[in-house]
Amino acid sequence: MKKISVKTSRPYEVIIQRGGLSRAGELISAVTTSKKCVIISDDIVAPLYAETLERSLSQSGISSSLFVFPNGEQSKSLSTLGKIYDHLCSSNLTRSDFIIALGGGVVGDITGFAAASYLRGLDFIQIPTTLLAQVDSSVGGKTAIDISGGKNLVGAFKQPALVICDSDTLKTLPPQTLADGMAESIKYGMIKDSELFDLIADHDLSTIDQVMDQMVYTCIDIKRAVVENDEFDHGERMLLNFGHTLGHAMEGWHNYTNYTHGMGVAAGMCIMSAKTAPAEVTERLKKCVETYGLPTDTEAPMAELLPFCATDKKCLSDRINYIVCEKIGCGEIRNALVSDFNALMEG
Repeated sequence: MKKISVKTSRPYEVIIQRGGLSRAGELISAVTTSKKCVIISDDIVAPLYAETLERSLSQSGISSSLFVFPNGEQSKSLSTLGKIYDHLCSSNLTRSDFIIALGGGVVGDITGFAAASYLRGLDFIQIPTTLLAQVDSSVGGKTAIDISGGKNLVGAFKQPALVICDSDTLKTLPPQTLADGMAESIKYGMIKDSELFDLIADHDLSTIDQVMDQMVYTCIDIKRAVVENDEFDHGERMLLNFGHTLGHAMEGWHNYTNYTHGMGVAAGMCIMSAKTAPAEVTERLKKCVETYGLPTDTEAPMAELLPFCATDKKCLSDRINYIVCEKIGCGEIRNALVSDFNALMEG
């Protein structure tokens, strides 16, 4: 077992342990005295892991009910959120009880927002079952849903009470879903850790499990340090958005169907690098991205992506923050007029 302590406004631990899911009841009992919870999951993850989680909770004297919604980004909506609220209400959950997010980033995001807002706030536990959620979205306290105007535009900062990362759950991931997580992992190497980038570049989807625990630990520890310095995303934390401004735009252009977050981040990093970094950096990044079967470019016309960028959370008035990596392992926040950013991207 490895532990990472995250010292934010509400401190908590991230536990990285193979087989951790079957110990969830014991681990959760160490951070709460509550004996009642609701598990929120999706219709892909729940059949795989909900029974194991429920059994572990029961063995620790914790009763639970399960709410399941359809898998996919399109479920991260006001409609699904309303159904979650209804289930929490019918389960008679009180402010001394808690919610568990069992699944990937969509499950974690919407569960966290429900926890931040239902009864004006109650505890929640993150049990991420995708690589992307383990290395990125489960840690740091960002929660959100999507609305018609854009991705993650309605949300709240809500730190979890505990995060349990069980690498064994990654073994059931389809190759594309595993690759999505690799996009975020590559991002951490690009912005903060050239040795991490080299480790990832030396493997592929068939061999990455050999170093999975080391990679997950390193990614989470990088995020921990960044979040502790800038919990509410006013400064250094923006580095974590490398590839995301264009990535979110690509997701929106595809109507959040048949185009994943990881694909958007991968292509977004490569496109931004091609505009702002030396050729050798861009080539190394593209080669690494391609190794994991991820895109390095997009079919979407840049002129049609830029309006999505203009509604991104990273815009302030008529300016936008964006991230560049002129060296591998060294990210930089830049700020420009939206018009100048558009000219750079279209140039």
